[in-house]
Order: sequence, then structure tokens, then C-alpha cells
Amino acid sequence: MTDAPVLSQRALNRTLLERQLLTRRTSHSALQVIEHLVAMQGQEPNWPYIGLWTRLIDFRKEELNSLLQDRKVVRSTMLRRTVHLAVADDFRWLRPTVQPIVSSALKAAFYAGEIEGLDLDELARVGRELLSGQTLTRQEFGRLLVERFPGRHGGRLAESVEIMVAMAHGPATGAWGRWGNPPRVPVTLAEEWNGRPMAASPEPETMIRRYLAAFGPATVMDIQAWSGLTRLREVVEGMRKQLRVLRDEEGRELFDLPGAPLADASQPVPVRFLPAFDNALLGHKDRSRVISDADRKRFAKVASGGVPMFLVDGFVQGTWSVQGSMLLLAPFRPLTEAETAAVLEEADSLLAFIALDAPERNIAFVDDEMVPVNRLHAGQRIRNKVS
Repeated sequence: MTDAPVLSQRALNRTLLERQLLTRRTSHSALQVIEHLVAMQGQEPNWPYIGLWTRLIDFRKEELNSLLQDRKVVRSTMLRRTVHLAVADDFRWLRPTVQPIVSSALKAAFYAGEIEGLDLDELARVGRELLSGQTLTRQEFGRLLVERFPGRHGGRLAESVEIMVAMAHGPATGAWGRWGNPPRVPVTLAEEWNGRPMAASPEPETMIRRYLAAFGPATVMDIQAWSGLTRLREVVEGMRKQLRVLRDEEGRELFDLPGAPLADASQPVPVRFLPAFDNALLGHKDRSRVISDADRKRFAKVASGGVPMFLVDGFVQGTWSVQGSMLLLAPFRPLTEAETAAVLEEADSLLAFIALDAPERNIAFVDDEMVPVNRLHAGQRIRNKVS
């Protein structure tokens, strides 16, 4: 094992960007990209659109909206107990595989007080019965559940059932137009939405292989951080003979698919704007391959992946936010003239995607010193872009 090849941090960075489709935009379809990435975080509707725009040639918002409407992509709770988008066929096995982390939410005080004393199997059975053959908002679903379980909080009951039973969210909740969480979420039994039953058992080996294709090489801890699951070392050990073993500069053991390409550490990469919670930012326990520990600590209270960021030379160098037709850029440190030009060029393209019909679009550099990135400050540098 000591003879395992060692990969530098820059080699890991370039390999991650290659596998995340961030070194060059692809001509693949949005469906193919979502499938490759396994799942895209989609708690706030607009972010997956940005994640696809930054990876695809000529991506149009209508493409993802159609995939949701046509039920080819499912919006639901999955990895890390958060809302993601996944290809319908992948959701069938992915949700049962990550069900342990999803179910763990029921132990939180937020739910525990409202479901204490209930037979959870009975609650799940009743929930299935009430939802069968129809789509209801969580509020409507909760009111029906309270009729069967009087004296309980309808919202907590509805959410508890959704934790135990795989459901798909109505496509309107994933439509372009909101930077925040949708206020009302319609839910449907996932097997009815997909027209196929969910997988009968977890498929952790499938999940690990798919993860490595899009995020590898990676440690067991990386796989666990991405999925939210624990105790995966035994699974990986059982797969060891089917995997390639490498090491990072710290000596940590990395696993990868045999024959998966490794990028040249010297490979130049373009500026890229990433949405909040992007796969590339949240795919590892050790995220230093894309963001330094010092920069990550700037956002410890909101999680480093929970803020939209931009990459320069492959690494996070600042944050961005949008106010209408204004794009705000907050670099962590001074950019060179060439870096500034590259950032502004990509920012122009992003803003055109976000605010296509705006008669005037603006880009502003704002202060990074713990100032909220979604607030414009008078007197700071503004670059005007007229469409």
C-alpha cells in the first residue's frame, strides 16, 4: 500500500474539475449531466440552473424545467438529508441507499416531541394511504393526518411521513425564479410519480462507484461526507480489489475507479461561477482541493458550500450574489489585471443568463470583510453592461 501513487493537491484539484465538467463546457444534455453528477443540490430552485449553466454549452432554463415536468428528473430529499435533483432512475436506488441518514432526522427535537408515542410504522402506512393517487401540499397533507392523529402538529406529521416514505416534489417547486425555498411544496408518492417501485434494498456499491466517477479519487471520509452516511469503510474494503488505490500528499488513502483519468496538475482552467451548495464544493470531507481551509473558515456558520462562489485558477477566490440585474462580486484578495478581466467576462455571461431580459445589467465589486455578500455598498466600483 505504501507504493500507491501520490497525487498533489493541484492534481486532485484538476481531476475534480475535469470530473465535475468545470474545465470546459460540455455538449451533453442536462439530463446526462445530472446523471453524471449523481444528484444536484436543489433546495433553493435557482441553484441547479446555475450549476448546469456553468457546465453546459448553451444551456437553457427551459431544458431543466421540461425534465421536471416530464418526470425525468425528481426533486426530493436525498443526500445529507437535503433536497436534491436526480434522474428518476437513479432516485429509485439512491433514496433507499441514503434512507438511514434521512430517517435520522426523526431523532431531532424538532420532530421528536410531535411524534412521541406514535407507532411510526402506522403513521407511515396512514400517510401512504392518504396520499395514494393524488398530489397534496404539505399543508393539505398535514391537515388530513391531524384528522387521523388528533392533537398533533400537522406540519410535523407530514414532514415525518416524508422522511419515512420516499416522495417526489411537484415540478413547480423546481422552476426557475426563486433564490429561496419555495413556500408550498406539493408531494406525491415517489413510486407513483415515477411509475416504478423504489428499489427493494440499498445499493451502496452502486453509489460509491457513481460517486468516484464524478468526485474521485477520494477517501472513505469523503464519500461519507458527500452522502451523509456513516460506516462505509466496510463496504469500500469489500470493493478494494475492484478499485484503484492512491494517496494524497498527507498520506491518506484515496480510492478511485480503475482506469479513471487523472488530470495534469499544470492544466490551465477557466474562471467558473458555482452556485451555492454546488457538488464541487460539498463533495469531500477535506475540501482543500477546491477551497483553502482559511477561506472555508470565513463561512463556518453557513457552511462553505452554502454561499455561491467563483473559482480562479481552479480554487475558490471569492463569493458572488445577485440583486435583480446587479451581480455583486466579493474577491477574498486582490485579483491581477488578467484575473479581473477573466472574472468579469464570465460574470457578464452569468448575468446575461440570470437577467436575460433586463435592459441594463451591472456588475459590482464589493467588500469582503465579513460584509453580507447580498448587499450593495455605495461608492464601490461598478461596471455597467448594457444588453
